Amino acid sequence: MRGDRPRQGQGATEVKRALVTWVLALGAACATLPAAAQVGPSAAEAAAYTGLHAAAHKGDVDKIRRLAAAKADLNARDGNGRTPLHVATFARQRDAIQALVQAGAAIDLLENDRYDAVTIASVANDEETLRLLLSLGASARQVTSRYDGTALIAAAHLGHAGVVEQLVRAGAPLDHVNNLHWTAAIEAVVLGDGGPRHQATLKTLVEAGANLQLKDRNGNTPLQLARSRGYTEMVRLLEAGKAR
Repeated sequence: MRGDRPRQGQGATEVKRALVTWVLALGAACATLPAAAQVGPSAAEAAAYTGLHAAAHKGDVDKIRRLAAAKADLNARDGNGRTPLHVATFARQRDAIQALVQAGAAIDLLENDRYDAVTIASVANDEETLRLLLSLGASARQVTSRYDGTALIAAAHLGHAGVVEQLVRAGAPLDHVNNLHWTAAIEAVVLGDGGPRHQATLKTLVEAGANLQLKDRNGNTPLQLARSRGYTEMVRLLEAGKAR
């Protein structure tokens, strides 16, 4: 983690500055957990899978169709609450996803960590799988994760600009506030690095009409947060958006 604890001998101003830096770094590190909390099947879990979970992980479409015809439970859960659709999404087995949905599998279920397939694909920056899920009717509007976030917030956090574009077009809520009191626009600033990927992400959100006046728990708007971090291009984007 960046940011050192204040050392003895520093003046009052330096101590205060060091404390603020350390607390901000701690908060940012903790706030990265929403994306990191996703847990795909381990190698051991995958090896132990049977039935539809095994077929989904391997992309065995013929087996999926046979099991579906035999009335297997299309929404069966593994030990972490993952359905075969979740497993196929983690494994990027797009033919398996399509076969499961065509057979009647529910497309918007949450696993134990409260992630749906859309958020799983979004965090993985898997644009092709996300495109398929959305074309099959998956929702971009669900509240997901222990942080009461959305796929859009998770993607904005990570600077997955192409994913953000897809989710915005699919009607993802631009101004959803998670339980950290952050929107997608705020996360693009406070959890981004100010670089091209997060700039492109923020540009999409601004152009889509995200509310730039919503504030974090400390009363800061995205513009104030970008200024405090010296993110010049983000400041320009937010000032232009504010002027509209």
